[in-house]
Amino acid sequence: MGVEVMKPWLKHYPEEVPQTIDYDNRTLQSYLVESTENYPDKTAINFLGKDLTFQELFDSARKVANYLQSLGVEKGDRVAIMLPNTPQAVMSYYGALLAGAVVVQTNPLYTERELEYQMKDSGAKVIVCLDILLPRVNAIREETNLEHVVTTRIKDYLPFPKNVVQPILQKREYGIVVKPEHGGNTHVWTNIMDDATVEYEEHDIDPQEDLALLQYTGGTTGYPKGVMLTHGNLVSNTQMCQKWLYKTEYGKETVLGILPFFHVYGMTTVMILSVMMAQKMVLIPKFDVDNVLKAIHKERPTLFPGAPTIYIGLLNHPKLSKYDLSSIEACISGSAPLPVEVQEQFEKVTGGRLVEGYGLTETSPVTHANFVWENRRAGTIGVPWPDTDSKIFNADTNEEQPVGEVGEIIVKGPQVMKGYWNKPDETEQSLKDGWFFTGDMGYMDEDGYFYIVDRKKDMIIAGGFNIYPREVEEVLYEHEGIQEAVVAGIPDPYRGETVKAYIVLKEDVELTEEELDQFCRENLAAFKVPKLYEFRDELPKTAVGKILRRKLVDEEKEKLQSNQTD
Repeated sequence: MGVEVMKPWLKHYPEEVPQTIDYDNRTLQSYLVESTENYPDKTAINFLGKDLTFQELFDSARKVANYLQSLGVEKGDRVAIMLPNTPQAVMSYYGALLAGAVVVQTNPLYTERELEYQMKDSGAKVIVCLDILLPRVNAIREETNLEHVVTTRIKDYLPFPKNVVQPILQKREYGIVVKPEHGGNTHVWTNIMDDATVEYEEHDIDPQEDLALLQYTGGTTGYPKGVMLTHGNLVSNTQMCQKWLYKTEYGKETVLGILPFFHVYGMTTVMILSVMMAQKMVLIPKFDVDNVLKAIHKERPTLFPGAPTIYIGLLNHPKLSKYDLSSIEACISGSAPLPVEVQEQFEKVTGGRLVEGYGLTETSPVTHANFVWENRRAGTIGVPWPDTDSKIFNADTNEEQPVGEVGEIIVKGPQVMKGYWNKPDETEQSLKDGWFFTGDMGYMDEDGYFYIVDRKKDMIIAGGFNIYPREVEEVLYEHEGIQEAVVAGIPDPYRGETVKAYIVLKEDVELTEEELDQFCRENLAAFKVPKLYEFRDELPKTAVGKILRRKLVDEEKEKLQSNQTD
């Protein structure tokens, strides 16, 4: 493990991208202070037509800090934020940090069971949530350490007349109206903004040691684990991102904020980067293709971090040609493999650059990406970022794999987590001598470009053959009639596992299993061709758009058990 890592990728770095960076030894919240000092009247947030300046954002964050401290929040206490992309999500995040707390990002879609698990595990003292989520929070409150709940509404920062219409639409969609009262252990956001002051007690924070965030892994492979990320982890990864996007200018960019901030990818590449570089964030609380196209057309974003399903959704909109997407200059796609067809089509439509990157919650999150403006290679996740080492590891031999050979991708760098919260055994298994073992299988070519083959746990072993779902999915995406596809290994009494493809067709496309099977046979070795196809209207996804392959496998196992009991 202590062997020196060869870095063939460095020779491909553009001269504008440094191989090593002198990182700021600062807290995340210090950037909000700095951007406000430099650009107090500049728009920090555009939220569905409402603009907020950096001064307004900072003042609101300070009020949150003041109020949290009045509730007894001390340095190191955990504050959970259960919000979609709204101004309150940003204010709560930086307010909690200003108060000296550790943020626990919580998915608003969590069920009571999932929420209870996370609150118990994190020991969160306060949670900030939407009004309609209050019944869910109250149902699990007594089982956790939660002492206070702060509630807010989407309408609180909407312009007229949207602020009048939104509650009506919300009632229609969710069937409930919740009107929390300010008092006791329940606190209403608008009252806080009216009553709190901007004075708060500053704490001494060690950026390299003190946690900024407990970010829970998606739980697609088991119980979610709290990833401990320090201020230094997140600052270093954001500065890497800044250097990678070297054509971007301080104070001049507009970033589209579709990726949810409760996911580390959206948090780093949209929220933290925007605050660090004094950029305008265009916040979209829920992915709706029409709203996204209108926002791009009107607000003219230059940067658009996203996920493949987001780009696919836009490209397949029937009225795409009516919108001007030419402001988009750079997009880094993460969370799932980016099909080459999608990349090429999106670049043709926008005139901007869309490249694939790679990362994990445990790495703040980005470790690899393609170069945006030159030396990129389609079908790869690109090369490691500055100060990031990576290699392909063979667990059987305990050695690094040769060029071109498949093994587990392991990474090392300043963005790698401190460990898993209260889980020393899992930390020890995943972190060895500073190297993080990703669980993803891949290989590196002679130039240092990395290729993802698949997650170690997703690999299909059928009749003794190793089959990587991504390889099959790439072929499926080449078919002009397919909008989305995912491949999984399902139990098979003869082969152990067999390959099944789940397909969402483009609108008005008709395609039979036989036609699709013929297409796959022309493009894949026989043992890789799916044995089963299932056409669906939609595929199960995480909030960030990653298709939940594991959920499909679990469905198949349940079907099998049900048939056996019958």
